[in-house]
Amino acid sequence: MSKKVLMIVTNHDKINEDTPTGIWLSEFAEAYNEFKQHGFDVTVASPGGGQSPVDPNSVSDDEPQENLDAKPMLENTTPIDSLNAEDFDAVFLPGGHGTMFDFPDNEKLQSMLRETYESEKPLAAVCHGPAALVNVKLSDGQYLVQGKSVNAFTDAEEADTTLDQHMPFLLESKLRERGAHFLSAPNWSEHVETDGKLITGQNPQSTVAVAKEFVRTLQN
Repeated sequence: MSKKVLMIVTNHDKINEDTPTGIWLSEFAEAYNEFKQHGFDVTVASPGGGQSPVDPNSVSDDEPQENLDAKPMLENTTPIDSLNAEDFDAVFLPGGHGTMFDFPDNEKLQSMLRETYESEKPLAAVCHGPAALVNVKLSDGQYLVQGKSVNAFTDAEEADTTLDQHMPFLLESKLRERGAHFLSAPNWSEHVETDGKLITGQNPQSTVAVAKEFVRTLQN
C-alpha cells in the first residue's frame, strides 16, 4: 500500500490591506511533486478548506512548469476538521507568510500534530511552516519543540524581507522561547534539521532537501 501523506497549507491571504500573502508556491509544489514521484497518496488540507491562496511574490516569470502543474491542487483543499491524524502516515507543512496567521492558534491543527508526533510518525515543516509547531503541547504538557533541534525561517531572513514589522511574532524567536534548540545557516542557504522524526527546513531553498529527508524517514 502507498504511504498516505497529509500536506497542510494556509488559507490566509493578506498581511495587511496592501500586502497579499498565502503559501509559497515552491514549498508546496516541490514537496508535492517529490511525494507523488514516490507513489504516495497525498491529501492537501487547510484550516478552513477550500482555496489556499498563493503568494504572488512566489511565482516568478520563469517558474518551473512542474511547480505550476501542482498549483491546481491548492484550489479546493480539504478542511482539517474533517480529517483524523490516525488516517495518515506522515504530515508535511509548507510555509509562506500566511501560515504565521492561521497556523499557530488552530486547536485542531495542534491536536493533529501532537497525535502525529506522539505516534512516532514523520512530521516535517519548512520555512514558515514551523509556525504550526510553536503552540503545540504534548500530552505531558511540554511544548513539542522543547529541547528539539529545529530550524525555520530565521529572524535575519525575516528582516531581509522587511516584513518582520508586520508579523504577529518572529518565528525563530518564538521557537527559542518555546525551548527549541534552534540551529540555522546563513541567510537563504539550504539547511535541514532532523531530530528523530521531526524534520524542519529553513527557507524556500531548503524544500527539496526537507522533502527528500521526509521521504527517507517515511520509508524506513
